[in-house]
Amino acid sequence: MQLPDIRNDNVARFLDSAAVVQETAEQIMKDFAMFGISITFSGNTDQAYHELHEQLVDQIRHLLANDYQRLLSVLYQVDITQKEITRAGLELPDYNEMEVLAHQIIVRDLKKVLTRRYFKSQK
Repeated sequence: MQLPDIRNDNVARFLDSAAVVQETAEQIMKDFAMFGISITFSGNTDQAYHELHEQLVDQIRHLLANDYQRLLSVLYQVDITQKEITRAGLELPDYNEMEVLAHQIIVRDLKKVLTRRYFKSQK
């Protein structure tokens, strides 16, 4: 197993396993729960990206309007850099700023899940 190369244009390819999708959803829920923000996942792996993305956009919109500092804290916890956000904005021209942030949260937490799986497989 090789360390995966996840990019904005190939995320869907890595969301083909129900276990990976579930673990990614759990990671997102965990990251947001640390800040008292509820994200849920129905378990429907076919709609996982859309379901999570929509909730994240709503939460980001709320945080941008009401608690910008907490949004920055969440982004720090998830480990998203300004460089990644800027690059994603260029690679996803049809997404607005909130949609780009939501996408990057999903991508980053997917990377965390796949990286953990990679290193577990190396033991």
